[in-house]
Amino acid sequence: MTDVAVVGGGLAGLVAARRLAEAGARVELFERREAFGGRVRSTHDGRYTFDHGFQVLFTGYPAARRELDLDRLDLREFPPGAVICRPGHRSTLSDPLRDLSALVPTLLNRDIRTADKLRLFQLQRELKGKSEREIFAGEDTSIRAFLADYGFSQSLVENFAEPFYGGITLDRSLESSAAVFQYTFKCLSEGAIAVPAAGMGAIPEQLATRAERADATLHAGETVTTVAPDGEDPRTDGVALTLDGVTGTRRFDACVVATNPKAASGLTGIATPDETRSCTTGYYSLPAHKDLRTGGRILLNAADDRPNEVAPLSAVAPEYAPEDRQLLSATWLGVPDADDDALTEEVREALVEWYPEHRFDDLEHEHTDRVAFAQFAQPPGFRDDLPGVTEPEGPVYLAGDYTSWSSIHAALDSGGRATQTVLDEQGI
Repeated sequence: MTDVAVVGGGLAGLVAARRLAEAGARVELFERREAFGGRVRSTHDGRYTFDHGFQVLFTGYPAARRELDLDRLDLREFPPGAVICRPGHRSTLSDPLRDLSALVPTLLNRDIRTADKLRLFQLQRELKGKSEREIFAGEDTSIRAFLADYGFSQSLVENFAEPFYGGITLDRSLESSAAVFQYTFKCLSEGAIAVPAAGMGAIPEQLATRAERADATLHAGETVTTVAPDGEDPRTDGVALTLDGVTGTRRFDACVVATNPKAASGLTGIATPDETRSCTTGYYSLPAHKDLRTGGRILLNAADDRPNEVAPLSAVAPEYAPEDRQLLSATWLGVPDADDDALTEEVREALVEWYPEHRFDDLEHEHTDRVAFAQFAQPPGFRDDLPGVTEPEGPVYLAGDYTSWSSIHAALDSGGRATQTVLDEQGI
């Protein structure tokens, strides 16, 4: 039987561990944290559920449909579209083909021109038949340049694209890759934005359970400090791992390194993306009876990025909050110097401006996550510099979104791609 180590218990590592075990390998996974999930995790304080930053699952991602049991995740879906907000003004923009209740508000929305609405539908149709490979192939440009070339107006860019895709790419300048925009736009058109009822942490919990059922052994709280080929022939003599606090080495026939990019570079010597995107997400509660009339849609800040968007989490997933309170999240791009109290005031001021009919003295801060590494930067052409699965020396393979593009889809998919490479090269 072939012995395979998996270093890193995020989404990519958990997928690789399950698939390798199902193929007949003897698998051990090592995760330095006490819990699995990597950047995808949740905290529960007895009353509220807080995800690690504003995280959502796009059900249109092929890898999500392939690697997850979506029904068992008990997903709660956001309605399509968003509410565009500025001082004294709110308007709804949605996909009336999937959300009939928003047909009239969308048609009457004056923040987005009729020509732009028609172009959005046209773009949906154009992307529907394209694969991920086709969308990411060829020359790339920025999101901003793509939108301009396609004919979208500046009002569409400022009122919708900057806050919405600024939130997806953590780059409100829209200087990120247009391929990322096109693929996520396609997946959003073909699926929903959702969160599990138990929080985003339910995703790695499901993956870990399925890996263990396939007889993979998962170790939490164990840090691998070195990964090195073990012998003269780097492809046949195996690999040796050392673990923090453990004397000697552990030998395996192959190793999948599925850590974050920086740790993967340290273990393998391979260059990985070093420019990161950060974000800060605060969680705030209000009395449950205060109706913000969002329809469950995300509130986009069309005026500025303080905060970039506000999400009515418990309006979509009531399990995130107790019955007498509702839970909102607010996300800033980057990690601002302001403390929790100052950020709370920014949220309060934004809500007062968007909802002059309400008072928000009863807004309460519940939790804040400052996420230094949420994504790696994805400028036009970024994929040309990403490492390949087999780039490390010896029977060592890479898995992680940084081998493709920064997303839950790419993380899940990379675990499967690394597994297939191991199976092919190791003859399992």
